[in-house]
Amino acid sequence: MKKFLMTIAAAFVAVSMSAQVYVGGSVSVNAFSSQKFAATHADQSETTFKILPEIGYNLNEEWAIGTVIGYENNKWDRIEGSESAFTFNPYARYTFLKSGKVSLFVDGGVDFTTASKADWTRLGIGLKPGLAVSLSDNISFVSHVGFVGYKVTNPDGDDNNTSKVGVDLSGENLTFGLYFNF
Repeated sequence: MKKFLMTIAAAFVAVSMSAQVYVGGSVSVNAFSSQKFAATHADQSETTFKILPEIGYNLNEEWAIGTVIGYENNKWDRIEGSESAFTFNPYARYTFLKSGKVSLFVDGGVDFTTASKADWTRLGIGLKPGLAVSLSDNISFVSHVGFVGYKVTNPDGDDNNTSKVGVDLSGENLTFGLYFNF
């Protein structure tokens, strides 16, 4: 009887925990892009590819925690090889408005990206507002629009850091994705 009750309790905990987990991912507007630099770089083109899977856990109706762990690859036609970067972005999500199937939220977190070959690191701390639309009980469409905060990029070498503070509404901060809620 004791084993039976422990099995029921373990199954109940597993089911209740898994009902709060979401997985998915997003692509940014420039996730799959190619551009040419005819005037400034002698017809050099660049192709960017980003894969940004995500996992999160809903603590309650308003709060969630999660992380994005991703990979980015840049390739240039005039330069042998390519550059790869690793991204790690933990966040806390606050849902401040819920109306039927639509929710508005803001993610507050840290964006960390590093590339080993070119030896650069980017760190950002700030807020990303977003919109979620529940397509069904298990699938949600999610979009992030913009970034409010601080970003610093540290390329190889001394005294050449670049930093930004404020609101950034560039295409790099516009993402679309799907989440699967378990």
